[in-house]
Amino acid sequence: MKRLSGWDAVLLYSETPNVHMHTLKLAVIELDDTFAREGGATFGVEELRKVIHGRLYKLDPFRYQLIDIPFKFHHPMWRENAEVDLEYHVRSCRVDAPGGRRELDEAVGRIASTPLDRSRPLWEMYLIEGLAGGRIAVLGKIHHALADGVASANLLARGMDLQDSPQADRDSYATDPAPTRGELVRSAFTDHLRQIAKLPGVVRYTAQGVRRVQRSERKLSPELTRPFTPPPSFMNHMIDPTRRFATATVALDDVKQTGKQLGVTINDMVLAMSAGALRKLLLRYDGRADHPLLASVPVSFDFSRDRISGNYFTGVLVSLPVDVEDPLERVSAAHAAAAAGKESNNLIGPELVSRWSAYFPPAPAEAMFRWLSNKDGQNKVMNLPISNVPGPRERARVGGALVTEIYSVGPLTAGSGLNITVWSYVDQINISVLSDGKTLDDPHELTTAMVDEFIEIRRAAGLSTDLTVIETAMAN
Repeated sequence: MKRLSGWDAVLLYSETPNVHMHTLKLAVIELDDTFAREGGATFGVEELRKVIHGRLYKLDPFRYQLIDIPFKFHHPMWRENAEVDLEYHVRSCRVDAPGGRRELDEAVGRIASTPLDRSRPLWEMYLIEGLAGGRIAVLGKIHHALADGVASANLLARGMDLQDSPQADRDSYATDPAPTRGELVRSAFTDHLRQIAKLPGVVRYTAQGVRRVQRSERKLSPELTRPFTPPPSFMNHMIDPTRRFATATVALDDVKQTGKQLGVTINDMVLAMSAGALRKLLLRYDGRADHPLLASVPVSFDFSRDRISGNYFTGVLVSLPVDVEDPLERVSAAHAAAAAGKESNNLIGPELVSRWSAYFPPAPAEAMFRWLSNKDGQNKVMNLPISNVPGPRERARVGGALVTEIYSVGPLTAGSGLNITVWSYVDQINISVLSDGKTLDDPHELTTAMVDEFIEIRRAAGLSTDLTVIETAMAN
C-alpha cells in the first residue's frame, strides 16, 4: 500500500460527472512484413491481452487499485498489487468505414466520453480495428492520478520495450490482501503526523519563493495579475460530458528548421501555432481576438527515466498572444511569454502548489471541484491547457508489430472546453485536440488551423511551404 501524493489526490478530487480526468495515449500500428515473418498472422484483442499480460510485471501502475480512507480522513491509497481482469481492461472496438483519420478520431472521442470505474485499476486499453490499409490502433485510457506526462511516456516506453519480455503466468502476479478499516485509519493518522512535521519546511519554501519574487527586477505581466484572470472566450463555459477528439501531424524536422530560423524552441513554436489557430477560431466564434489568452503549460520537475507513476509537474501560466496579427510577431511574443512564465515559476518555486496540495482536505476539495464543474462560467485561472511532451525517439513495436504514430492528450478541466497536447515521436510532431460537445462544431477546425498557422509562419520566415510528407495511417 502507498498513499497518493497531495497532487495525485487533487487530480482525483477534481473529477466530476462532466469533468473526466483520464488521459489518452493512441498508438497506430502497422502489421508489416517483419510482423508476418515473426509468425504474427493476426493481431486481435486476445493477442493484445497476451502482450499486456506478459508485461504487467513492469507496468506497476496497471495493478494499482484505489482504496478510500474511512470518513475521508486522509488522501486515498493505492493497493499496489490488485487483481487485474484483462477481459475487462483490454477491449476491442471497430471504426466506421472507410477507417481514415476522422473515423479513428471519432471512435477515440466516444471512448473518452465515459469515466473510468474507480472500483478497478484506473485504466482501460482498446484494440481499434477497421483502419484503412489493414492497420490497427491501441488506445490507452489512464487516470491522471496515476501518472503525469513524463511518467506516462516512461510507462509507454516500457509497454513498447524492444527487449523480449517473459510471458509470466497470470498466477505469478501475487495480489495484496485488502486492508482493514483500522489499518487505513491508523496509517492515515501516522501520515498526518508526518505531514505536520513537514509543514515548517513547506512554509520556508513558500517564504523563500516570495522573497525571490520581491527581489526580482522582472514583474508579472498585466495578463498575469488581478489574480490570474483570463478573458472570456467561446471555449470557457460549463462543459458537458461528451468528448470530441482530433489529430494532425507535421514533420519534426520542419518544426526544428523553423524554430532555428527564428531563434526559438520547439515549445515556442507549439505555443505560436496554438496562438495563431486560436486567433482564427476566436474571430470565427467570438468575432474578436483583442486580448491575450492565458494558457497553462505543464512543466515537470522530475524527469527521471525510471518514474512510471505519480505527478511531478506544475502549470506555468503563459500569456498566449492571440491578439497579435502578424505571424512572426506572434512567434516572438510567444517566445517572450514562455520565458517570462518559466522565470516566474522558477522564482516562486516550481513545487509550491504540489507541496501545499498535501494539506488539501479531501471532502472540502471534492465539494469545491463539484461546485466549479457545475458553474456556468469561465475558468478563473486559465483559458486552456497546452502541453508539449517529447515522446520516444526510436520506433517501437507491440507484439512484433510496428508502431507508426503516437498521439496523446490530457483531460479537460472545469470551465475549459479545449485541451491541446503535442507529442513528438521519432520524426513526427503529433497534434491532438480534445474538446467537449459544445465548444467546437468540429475539433478538426483547430488541428487544421494549427497546421495552416505553421505554414503561414514558414512563409513569413522565408522558408518553403512545401512541407515534408509524413506517411500516416489516416488521410484527412
